[in-house]
Amino acid sequence: MLSDWLYIFQRLTPLSLLDISLVALVFFVLLYLVRGTQAVQLLRGVIILALFIALVGYALHLPAFSWLVQRAVPALLISIPIIFQPELRRALERLGRTGSWLGFTPREQIAIEKVIAETVQACQRLAERRHGALIVLERGTGLQDYIETGVLLNASVSSGLLQTIFFPNTMLHDGAAIIRGDQIVAAACILPLTSQFLDDQRLGLRHRAAIGITEATDAIAMVVSEERGTISIAHNGRMIRRLDSARLDTVLHAFYQPQFRGTWLSRLGNTLRPGRRTSRTESAMSEVKQ
Repeated sequence: MLSDWLYIFQRLTPLSLLDISLVALVFFVLLYLVRGTQAVQLLRGVIILALFIALVGYALHLPAFSWLVQRAVPALLISIPIIFQPELRRALERLGRTGSWLGFTPREQIAIEKVIAETVQACQRLAERRHGALIVLERGTGLQDYIETGVLLNASVSSGLLQTIFFPNTMLHDGAAIIRGDQIVAAACILPLTSQFLDDQRLGLRHRAAIGITEATDAIAMVVSEERGTISIAHNGRMIRRLDSARLDTVLHAFYQPQFRGTWLSRLGNTLRPGRRTSRTESAMSEVKQ
């Protein structure tokens, strides 16, 4: 046994190590891109099915079953891109959002602080009055297709304007308001609804639309419940519910960070520069786990 390991290590070359490292990197990136999505369960099912087929077909030496599996493999390989189409699309979008790796300029950070402050204040006032609302913050993925379904505004973000948009019985209160940068680009926008099963059947169309848009894009969606007067936030197909204004501010600051914040590189940066953003990110992650 030891001799076999020695034989393997003797055959290793720098080029072999590079080859192994690249393969490991590919698998790491693929797993990183699908984490936190529905693809994790699908991938787990595929792995279990593959192990079962290998055990039954090859370990037990069943020629007919092995022949059937060999003929079915090409069809399965073709079906994988179809089954994982939403996840593959999101993964390619993440790879294309290279600008989000670099962080924000000071001017962009000031604009983000203003948008968050005005949005949090609007959500708080709307929740107190039980006025339903759906506010979407555009990030790296463009939302132009959804913007074109609504009424164009191109107005500066302000708490008063958001409260006016979602005042009951107005022309714009149905649908979503989409914010791009420091502008409310459009209101009364139509968003895709999620197809996943929701544990709480009392969640309405606004909540389903908020989850749906964050499944398809990297946007952040905030929902104010008209029935219960509660605030929720959706990101990456997940929803954090029953937030007050302070917790909403914390989660928004955490989700607005660059895409790769939380990886080993960003954790190293947080260690060298501890401060407000780190604590906010950790608090938001604890909210998601709850």
